[in-house]
Amino acid sequence: METTDRLLAIEQIKQTKARYFRFIDTKDRDGLASVFSADAVLDHTDAEMDEPVHGRDAIADFITGVLVGVTTVHHGHMAEIEITSPSTARAIFAMEDKLWWDAGGPITFMHGYGHYHEEYVFEGGAWCISLNRLTRLRVDREF
Repeated sequence: METTDRLLAIEQIKQTKARYFRFIDTKDRDGLASVFSADAVLDHTDAEMDEPVHGRDAIADFITGVLVGVTTVHHGHMAEIEITSPSTARAIFAMEDKLWWDAGGPITFMHGYGHYHEEYVFEGGAWCISLNRLTRLRVDREF
């Protein structure tokens, strides 16, 4: 892969990840589905999920469903992106999130820190997340 093509792919992957965070925080279910590949896997079992979720629509439904009544702010930092072929890539993004639950929720506030370990595929003319794995370094909660 030519240097300019590799750099363009890296920038496009950063844009995909930025949209992922914005769509989560704005509760945009269809936008969120659009950043995942058709057969994507969401695996946050090291963080807060019991089992992985498979497929873009199931992932978008799951994320927006668990965030009903929750205000969120997600930030991604320090992208490490490796283009592994003209149509595949791996990335690690440092992350931080803050979540506030409506009154009566299981907790009132959570502040988390960790990393997204991801795989990407070039699908339908865009870079899409094919694997989204979250690992957390620390979680602060208020009850």
